[in-house]
Amino acid sequence: MSDNQQMSGGEALVKSLEHEGVDVMFGLPGGAILPVYDPIIDSSIRHILVRHEQGAGHMAEGYAHATGRPGVCMVTSGPAAANVVTPLPDAFLESVPMVCITGQVPYAAIGTDAFQECDTTGITMAVTKHNFLVSDAQDIPRIIHEAFHIATTGRPGPVLVDIPKDIVDPVNPRSAMSWYEATDADMELPGYRPVMEGDRELIRRAAELIRDAERPVLYVGGGVLKARAADALRELAEMVQIPVVTTLMARGAFPDSHELCLGMPGMHGNYTAVTAMQQSDLLISLGARFDDRVTGKLDGFAPDAKIIHVDIDPAELGKVRQTLVGIQGDCRVVIEGIIAAMRELGGADAQVDRTAWRSTVSGWQERFPLVYEQSAPGEKLKPQYVIEELRDHNPSDTIVASGVGQHQMYTSQWWRFDHPYTFVNSGGLGTMGFSIPAAIGAKVGMPDRRVWAVDGDGCFQMTAQELVTASVENIPIKVALLNNSYLGMVRQWQEMFYDERYSEVYLQDRIPDYVKWAEAMGCEAIRVESPEEVAPAIDKANEINDRPVVVEFRTDARENVFPMVPSGKTNSELVVDPSQQDRL
Repeated sequence: MSDNQQMSGGEALVKSLEHEGVDVMFGLPGGAILPVYDPIIDSSIRHILVRHEQGAGHMAEGYAHATGRPGVCMVTSGPAAANVVTPLPDAFLESVPMVCITGQVPYAAIGTDAFQECDTTGITMAVTKHNFLVSDAQDIPRIIHEAFHIATTGRPGPVLVDIPKDIVDPVNPRSAMSWYEATDADMELPGYRPVMEGDRELIRRAAELIRDAERPVLYVGGGVLKARAADALRELAEMVQIPVVTTLMARGAFPDSHELCLGMPGMHGNYTAVTAMQQSDLLISLGARFDDRVTGKLDGFAPDAKIIHVDIDPAELGKVRQTLVGIQGDCRVVIEGIIAAMRELGGADAQVDRTAWRSTVSGWQERFPLVYEQSAPGEKLKPQYVIEELRDHNPSDTIVASGVGQHQMYTSQWWRFDHPYTFVNSGGLGTMGFSIPAAIGAKVGMPDRRVWAVDGDGCFQMTAQELVTASVENIPIKVALLNNSYLGMVRQWQEMFYDERYSEVYLQDRIPDYVKWAEAMGCEAIRVESPEEVAPAIDKANEINDRPVVVEFRTDARENVFPMVPSGKTNSELVVDPSQQDRL
């Protein structure tokens, strides 16, 4: 470490972010963090002023989802820190690399119930990979370097840095520090040693099990995307000719158009993906965590399957389902190791005959495709049709951010994801209001790509104000608002499991006026109510690139998402579309 120049903690913080390669951050100033906002004026970092701190966190997530680089947000203390708490567990559950900087009351005032004080590190301890409370301005470069290192290595995740005001305020002597460029040698992280390489003997054992399995399935989770392992996954799948299921957080990790791709498994997965897992004799889990939405009732999940589980986080191995072979390591590195081991065992020629398994799987695909019934004349739009038209009128590498609910499931089911890092959504936490700010973050990170947010009217009303941010900051995202006037997924559950006793799910039919609202926020706005209007509206939206566009599609509230595994049931009790019930 070498002392170069004297500066304030606030200046050091901004310079540290620059040193970490930060090019953009999302935030909202306030009293405790105000000293940091002054040096931002002279910084190379682009700051995007949000309208709510939750939006800052989701924008940072969207940026990270789309680019693979850590997203950064910065807010003040107290209520602002509390508002950013929602994106933190979202990023934590999805393993999203993110650094969140929060202001704090002066160090000596901590614990005195000072104005806009809250125990930010205490509140966020359970929903961050790690958090810091800075006590000395001289530590800022080192702590920021550590924060980015922790957020981006091993299992990625959110890291929070809480900084008292006096440590960054240039008028306070506690803020004076000597600048240095922190390196890995400066880090103080005893015990933090992520394991990248998988155990060779376990990899060899996994390859042997794969070679000999008659009904194997590659069960692919979001960890494959975080490890940048899509190419390695495809090479393995094609070598061993094993079908692939991609979870909600892994859509695009393996091309939907590939003959080996079965699509999404789980509660609203397609029949073939769910049933193939259920009847498999070997599940090769790559970066997946056996989420309850995938397994259904656990004691009935894939009862005859042996488990190979690969994960960067050793805590995931055996956490939900006992594994025969559990390999800790980076998914890309381990998959490449399995490929090498498989070659030593004879590669494709050594695989057991799986002709019967492929035939069975193909039969399910033919008998139980995803289906819906198109609108009759005069009826409202079917949401599945809207997603199909969006898919067919946009480039295959379009980035799609979804909210949470029925529209999220329709998007995963009916869009065709042939490229990795093109589906940005909240799977683990299921955060309504995620899509619009996440789409903004994705567009900022990938400005040359088309970005659509697919939202529902319930989600839209939670974070729509960030369209003001998009308008003012010239971030031309496009929003497909599937408006059925209901909290659709809750309504579906009340219909199916609560004897159609609809409680507090109707959001009103004409209030708000989404077109007027969108226009008031600086967006182009289009309302679509009939099938023949859908494609022209999408084409018009795609031609507008100087401001955000909101297309309100008035959709049928009676439509339900199928297939569906009812809560508490096994995956063998999958409910298919009513038109297919007689085929079971």
